Amino acid sequence: MTPEEVRSLVQRELSARADAEKAAQMQAYVKTNMPFYGVTKPQIRDVHRQLHAAWQPVDAGSWKAVVLHLWQQPHREEKFVALQVLSKHRRFHTPAAVPLMERLIREGAWWDLVDEVVTQSFSPLLLNHREELLPTVERWIHDEDVWIRRAALISQLKHRDKTDLELLFRFCRLRAHETVFWTRKAIGWALREAAKHHPQEVRAFLDAHGHELSGLSYREASKHLSQS
Repeated sequence: MTPEEVRSLVQRELSARADAEKAAQMQAYVKTNMPFYGVTKPQIRDVHRQLHAAWQPVDAGSWKAVVLHLWQQPHREEKFVALQVLSKHRRFHTPAAVPLMERLIREGAWWDLVDEVVTQSFSPLLLNHREELLPTVERWIHDEDVWIRRAALISQLKHRDKTDLELLFRFCRLRAHETVFWTRKAIGWALREAAKHHPQEVRAFLDAHGHELSGLSYREASKHLSQS
């Protein structure tokens, strides 16, 4: 199947599940002018299963071409199907895929799309290629784009007990001065996830540096930590 044939299949499946009332609600919730079909996340996964049964990329080039072709369509759900294609074909998740993921983060430029790219695709890639991709996240944390900085902050969300705490804590302190909600929320989220596997270390970090964080970041980070 060509990218155009893939697009036709995806649009047909999304149209069959469209709900105008839900579309308006989704648009209001996400606070965007981008059109929606009104298709839920479980339905989007179902559409991707239909696509997966009909098409498989033969190489990284065909995978990237379909991701970008779907990504460039006007509806939000088409972009989410693109991100399903991005995340599900892990054999193409090598450092060579980072420019594609970075492009999607920059162009997505909103929490729902950005967080999907990072948590489902980039974070696992970073875990498997930490040394090689360290310069990437070091560059991202200083980027002018708030969404790239957010990506750096939440880049270890999937790393559990393998989280590089020194890197995380340093990144949080580097961006602690920011007043942007999305950055403050990301700091709190990243620390809260790390605390599930490293509670003592995160508590020690908050005791030493919590005064540098915004109230939002601190509350999120300490949400499930013992106050004793």
